[in-house]
Amino acid sequence: MKKQTKIALIIGIIVIIAIAFFYPRLSNQGGNKPDSEGQGGGPAGSNQDLPVNVVKLQKETLRNQLQVSGTILPNESVNLRSEISGLVTRIAFREGQYVTKGTPLFYLNDDELQAQYQRLQYTQKLFETQENRQKQLLAREAISQEEYDIALNQFNTALSDIKLVEAQLSKTVIRAPFNGILGLRLVSEGSVIGTNDLLVSLVNIDPIKIEFSIPERYANQVTIGSPVYFTNEASTEEVEGQVYAFEPQVDLATRTLKLRAQSPNKDRRFLPGMFVKIRFILEVTEDALLVPAESVIPELSGYKVFVVGEGGKAEERIVEIGTRTDTQVQVLTGLNEGDLVLTTGVMQVRQGMPLQPTQIN
Repeated sequence: MKKQTKIALIIGIIVIIAIAFFYPRLSNQGGNKPDSEGQGGGPAGSNQDLPVNVVKLQKETLRNQLQVSGTILPNESVNLRSEISGLVTRIAFREGQYVTKGTPLFYLNDDELQAQYQRLQYTQKLFETQENRQKQLLAREAISQEEYDIALNQFNTALSDIKLVEAQLSKTVIRAPFNGILGLRLVSEGSVIGTNDLLVSLVNIDPIKIEFSIPERYANQVTIGSPVYFTNEASTEEVEGQVYAFEPQVDLATRTLKLRAQSPNKDRRFLPGMFVKIRFILEVTEDALLVPAESVIPELSGYKVFVVGEGGKAEERIVEIGTRTDTQVQVLTGLNEGDLVLTTGVMQVRQGMPLQPTQIN
């Protein structure tokens, strides 16, 4: 009984499989076959034009540029210290004041040096008188040459001693070494300072310097006078500067080349230490043919693009490319001014395929 039940189950399964396999084929032999061949998905649909966007080539000015970040540096900067130790007797400036080169800033006590200077002046006058007298006696051969040389040496020694004290006196007045703006002073009148004590900072910020680095592959394109354009977080208005110097070697750690540019800063808009965004112009090429980056297809042997050829059909062009920007690629050979280059559908299009340009830029 169980054996008969199993046989019946097997036969039933075979019948179900046979119906499921042969029924669709039998239904397709009805009157619906001509309608399916007439749909757009059949062979007739493959002849439709491919809608694409194109760009019409025209000669443009190519500015090969880099977007990098940099830091504002002062034109000159110094932390003033005294060359000698002493007592501060007078401070002759206001914090934040603009001063010119040579302006006295600090005065140190010079009483002892002034006393020495006065004594040496008296000594110098005495030796000068003796030297004149000995010279007259030597002319009359009343004394020997040796006696005159002793008097002359004493006089010259007194002059040297005076110059030494004058040099020490000059160090008791601390002056501005260049034009600039003073910072916040760190000492007061009555302070006894040493040679290591910081007194005040002096900064020149007109013009300013901009320091930045570029990858080493662009090192050979750097020239003195190259323009840079920079902005900071406070303003989006670009300010122009020019490269005036760069390191003669590439940094081994970062593989970058350090450059410095200079720019006027009369309104003191930029301050040392500020972060800036820099647009660095490497070179400018006139009459360049530029295509969108998405139009260029890389191949093993080079690059190609598709253009709208005769009869509105796709035409493949092998091209040689030059400079790349963020959105465009310079084409050196393979294209001409006025060509319609595909910007969409470049992966679907084939040589000779009919095209339907829907947007021309």
